[in-house]
Amino acid sequence: MDEPSENNQPGQIEPPKQDFYFNPVTAAFLGLAGIFILYQFGGAILTFLIFGLDFEKADVNSIRLLTVGGQILFILLPSLLLAKFVYPDITTALRVKFPSIKEILVFVGGLVLLTPLLQSFLYIQNFIFVKLAESSSIINSLRNFIDEIDKMLQSTYGSLLEAHSVFEASFIIFVVAVVPAFCEEIFFRGFVQKSFEYKFKPIWSILLTALFFGIYHFNPYGLFALIALGVYFGFAAYLSNSILIPIILHFINNFFAVTAFLILGDEELINSSVTPTSDISYHIISFIILLLIFSMFLLYVKKNYRSFQKPKVEL
Repeated sequence: MDEPSENNQPGQIEPPKQDFYFNPVTAAFLGLAGIFILYQFGGAILTFLIFGLDFEKADVNSIRLLTVGGQILFILLPSLLLAKFVYPDITTALRVKFPSIKEILVFVGGLVLLTPLLQSFLYIQNFIFVKLAESSSIINSLRNFIDEIDKMLQSTYGSLLEAHSVFEASFIIFVVAVVPAFCEEIFFRGFVQKSFEYKFKPIWSILLTALFFGIYHFNPYGLFALIALGVYFGFAAYLSNSILIPIILHFINNFFAVTAFLILGDEELINSSVTPTSDISYHIISFIILLLIFSMFLLYVKKNYRSFQKPKVEL
């Protein structure tokens, strides 16, 4: 992954100083800390000021609107301001480039492969966690604590995702799929990862950004799956040098998760709190096969990516 695509700047080479006003890596870490505080605590304060202590009785559509406002106000806007503060040209810094249809379809195909792979991993992860909890009181206490957090998250998101009409379902998709895909990708794969690439090798920039992406979502059981998704989104952003591709991938992932919830109730596209079965061998075999297929897909895409890009127009 150290070889950038034709339109990429080498991630391991620091650009000339005139290419930015402020150290990009420092700005990325400040952004991660600042936006985390803004979104989590600022959002909590804003919720309290609007709804008071009687939050559970608040109108669900008002909460949805507040969620949209929080994403835009506390993630997207600070990301754009930070990018403007650091880079003279924020369109280049945030990878604002239109990819070809082939590029989009290739990465969507990768997401189709990655989804069942992560589901198999979650079955194995939870199976191991349950077995360890049965033999260790400390791990069992940790499991009970994580279960309580997971129930709280499911209860919170469950009320936000309940729809009673096509219009309400469309609004939920906008809140949960469209807005987060745009705001979070501009921040993580746009500003943060791109800033890391000026100092670190691309693989470390992608992994570090994905780690923070997973932590930000506060999903204990789904942490490693979220990090893996973040790595794939980062790989797509780096190879294509286009923020639009991870935005599309993020949207598709969330869209099908919401659609699955609306149709099936409590099921998700990647269900992080799956109950492990005794027949774990099936999931282990599935995981190994899917991992091999997905790895070969990544190698193929990396090697042949230029063939997916738009041909150069000779002037």
